[in-house]
Amino acid sequence: MATFSVGDHVSWNSEAGRVSGKIIKIHPKDFDYKGHRRRASKEDPQYEIQSDKTDHIAAHKGGALTRID
Repeated sequence: MATFSVGDHVSWNSEAGRVSGKIIKIHPKDFDYKGHRRRASKEDPQYEIQSDKTDHIAAHKGGALTRID
C-alpha cells in the first residue's frame, strides 16, 4: 500500500467523478470527521485532502488515492 505525505498531489473517485487535490493532514489514529468516527492507524492512516477545484476537504484511506504529478 502506498504511503503519502502532506503536500502530495493525489486523485480519487467521488460521486462527481475523478477529483484531485493536495494532502493537508494525516491521521494515524481514529478521529471524528463531519460527525462520524473514522478508523485509522499508523499502518493504515487516513488522509485529509483539499480539492483543487472547490477547496472541499475530504478524508480517505490510502487505498482510495492515486499519486499524481
